[in-house]
Amino acid sequence: MPTADHRAAAPGITLASALEEWAGEDARRRDVATTLTALAAGTIQLARAIAEGPLAGDLARTLSSGEAGEGQKALDIISNDMVIDALRKAPVAAVASEENDAPVLLDPAAPLLVAIDPLDGSSNIDTCISVGTIFAVFPHQDGTDAASVTAFLQNGRDMLAGGYVIYGPHTALMLTVGAGAWHFALDKDGTFRLVNAAVRVKEGAAEFAINMSNYHHWDDPIRAYVDDCLAGKKGPRERDFNMRWVASMVADAHRIFQRGGIYLYPGDSRKGYTHGRLRLLYEAFPVAFLMEQAQGAAIDGRGSILDLSATSLHQRVPFIFGSRDEVTRAARYHLEPSGHGERSPLFARRGLFI
Repeated sequence: MPTADHRAAAPGITLASALEEWAGEDARRRDVATTLTALAAGTIQLARAIAEGPLAGDLARTLSSGEAGEGQKALDIISNDMVIDALRKAPVAAVASEENDAPVLLDPAAPLLVAIDPLDGSSNIDTCISVGTIFAVFPHQDGTDAASVTAFLQNGRDMLAGGYVIYGPHTALMLTVGAGAWHFALDKDGTFRLVNAAVRVKEGAAEFAINMSNYHHWDDPIRAYVDDCLAGKKGPRERDFNMRWVASMVADAHRIFQRGGIYLYPGDSRKGYTHGRLRLLYEAFPVAFLMEQAQGAAIDGRGSILDLSATSLHQRVPFIFGSRDEVTRAARYHLEPSGHGERSPLFARRGLFI
């Protein structure tokens, strides 16, 4: 993983300039920079397609059943093709996408691998709610076949870069190369420009994001944590909380980067949800990388997401991320046997991160 030795770049500079400054003469970094620049070009093209909405046809229509057993929308396929085509111009050996059962081979001799969710939140296409592209860049380890699943089965700490693009009221890019969390915005001329090279996730926020309709399926620790938030000033938290849920992970993540809070998508008792629903390689890993670089935290309920190693291409994982203080608090509910971490004097003083 790159070390955080890059000084804060000046606001307003282009993505290409920021990456060039970071990469310097280091060959590996220059490969990463080239890949991120190509990927950004693909997302800019995708942003234009999304901006047309229904004028471009029924982008929300279901075409087929994807790897996840969920309906693939027309825009899912379009976004997948756009992003992979953009990466053909980069030093990328293969791409693992949510939309493909197996890795897509590009250049078997290239030094990098990319794992990607081309269109996070596609169920929101027809409602004009923010969607996004999530990505992770890994090294192509010597001796591994880039076309094989095995090449992608790496540890979260092996990531060289990660981030997402969110297509909302404006198009924004959140990126890390291991040198902090960088926030870019797409300008009117179609160029990503730096907004902040030192994003920090605020603590002390009173917002949590979770799908309350699944309450009766959750395990006791998650239910207890949410109950304590909902109890407000009269409960053990002694403060009122607001609940948020967009059903587009990038939108919830972007809100947390801007104003703090916590996001929870736990595993639950439903068939197919035991190990959560979000994908480790191309959803949890890159967002967790960003969170840690922004002084936040990301866990699977007990331990850091980035300490996990992928065991399959489309592996699912429970995912909790956000402000470090709140994620630490949520972890206590899993560590304390009764699940009531906030109500236990012992676990009110302990956690994974303190």
